[in-house]
Amino acid sequence: MGRRRRTRLVFTVLVTVLALAGVVAAGVWAGMVWLPRWRSQPEPPAPQAPAAPAGLTEARKIQATLFYVSADGMRLVAVQREVPYGGGPAEQARQILQELLKPAPSPYVSAIPAGTRLREVFLSGRGEAFVDLSREIGAEHVGGSLTEAFTVYAIVNTLTTNLPAVTGVQLLVEGQEVDTLEGHIDTRHPLRKNLRWVQKPETP
Repeated sequence: MGRRRRTRLVFTVLVTVLALAGVVAAGVWAGMVWLPRWRSQPEPPAPQAPAAPAGLTEARKIQATLFYVSADGMRLVAVQREVPYGGGPAEQARQILQELLKPAPSPYVSAIPAGTRLREVFLSGRGEAFVDLSREIGAEHVGGSLTEAFTVYAIVNTLTTNLPAVTGVQLLVEGQEVDTLEGHIDTRHPLRKNLRWVQKPETP
């Protein structure tokens, strides 16, 4: 009777040990196989704000008044042109000047020598704009007091007319101050708007 009880007890212990071993083995298998797979699942993408329509900012334009030489070569003429919008006065000044340096619309003539490039434009806290142009502004100039006045004041009037914050404009050449472009207009200091050479609009 005692032997039979011991046998049953040993059998029960063996069954319990085997059951526990099975549980442990299952846990180890889950840790090795299922858990890495669960961790490797890709996270859902974070929600993103809708993108602005392509080209919306680049396409924005403003109306600006640019000054060109009249067809007869005797006056400056104010012409309305579309130019890209610039974020801030300095960038807007850059966009306006870049348009002014392009070939003039017919029948007008550009007051600025061909090949002249805008190197930089700076605005001071006192409302003065410093326009740095390439050497062609002087080297390719045809000369003469009237044409020099057209060149200088096409730039000065264009900036002061379109940007109320700009009260004066000084021209630089290749980053340097110059006494004059062709010997007639003093460019050693900022110049204010001057409509002396601007053609007045015709009365209907």
